Amino acid sequence: MSAVNPDSVSSDGTSVLRSYQEIPDHARTYSLQTELVGKFDTGSIQHQLLFGVELTRDIYNYQIRAASFPSLDPFNPVYGNPPIPTVFNSYNVKETRRTDSLGIYLQDQLTLLPNLKLLGGGRFDINQFDGKFTDILSNTEQSANQQFDAFSPRVGLVYQPIEPISLYASYSRSFDPNISARTVNGELVEPERGTQYEVGMKAEILNGKLSGTLAYYDITKTNVATTDPNNPNFSITAGEVKSRGIELDIAGEILPGWNVIASYSHNDAFVSKDNNLPIGDNLVGAAKNLASLWTTYKIQNGDLKGLGFGAGVFFVGEREAQLPNDLKLPSYVTTDATMFYQQNNWRVGLNFKNLFNTRYYDTQGYFVDPGAPFTVIGSLSINF
Repeated sequence: MSAVNPDSVSSDGTSVLRSYQEIPDHARTYSLQTELVGKFDTGSIQHQLLFGVELTRDIYNYQIRAASFPSLDPFNPVYGNPPIPTVFNSYNVKETRRTDSLGIYLQDQLTLLPNLKLLGGGRFDINQFDGKFTDILSNTEQSANQQFDAFSPRVGLVYQPIEPISLYASYSRSFDPNISARTVNGELVEPERGTQYEVGMKAEILNGKLSGTLAYYDITKTNVATTDPNNPNFSITAGEVKSRGIELDIAGEILPGWNVIASYSHNDAFVSKDNNLPIGDNLVGAAKNLASLWTTYKIQNGDLKGLGFGAGVFFVGEREAQLPNDLKLPSYVTTDATMFYQQNNWRVGLNFKNLFNTRYYDTQGYFVDPGAPFTVIGSLSINF
């Protein structure tokens, strides 16, 4: 991959300083996952036992090299094709890494009463990292050989006071070795660890025609890899971040052939502890409010049976573009539509994305990119 990126604005504000970057890379992943499921009773208690083993090897080689590139006057831009640099004297590093991961997990779902279920389990992970980081400009090399181990438990409870309503609560911990994140000094970022609490309710509405879920969650994570604001090609870690919010989802078939999916979420994601990032700053790309409504109808009878139409709107609230928070992306609404024809085991369709060509922006790491314009996608599927 190669690109010309804006780095900064000159002190007098008349030029955009740019650099040329090339990032050749090559990745391979080998994985094996095996699960065994068994059902048995101990007295009046029913068990559904799950045991699994997951083995993964990731091999990744990449290089980041950069060179200076002619600046651009934003008030009087002169476009063209300057020669591609052949000497990368701004930045030039390469890395080779291999990660071997072993995960062993065990879970038991117990039916204590017809309307009461308990889930308990855990996972043990072993991650072995071997890597070599080379700075070509300074002719220095660093090697890393590290192992990270973690046990992640999970517990859940589901209670049905009446048949159409289920109340649930859960607790879980998570572990992510952050194998793709490195600091500018070539050091491997510490593994990300998380703790999640969630309570909620699931209900059947309108005699089962609609199902709804309302949930509240509280997630705490440590060592979250974020883009280094002083060097976007590398990472730093946030000491601790929190995410709290509610989610509401409603879906179902109101009438024969008429399906509706609606959702809303409010999420407060922020830095809660850190020595470098401002405490209370919102996380990059985490909109506080999201909402969507999507509906489709498929004709059930007559000569046009199987012909369907659909449309929906999607709202994304304001988001922070970087840490520390000094650039906010505005909220936006997009509209999608679809038309399709389905018969037996085949389906053909057209999807219309961003129907009104709304201009919006997304964050990709440290960069802000324009969202996709009006797009038409055709599809054909056959089930055997």
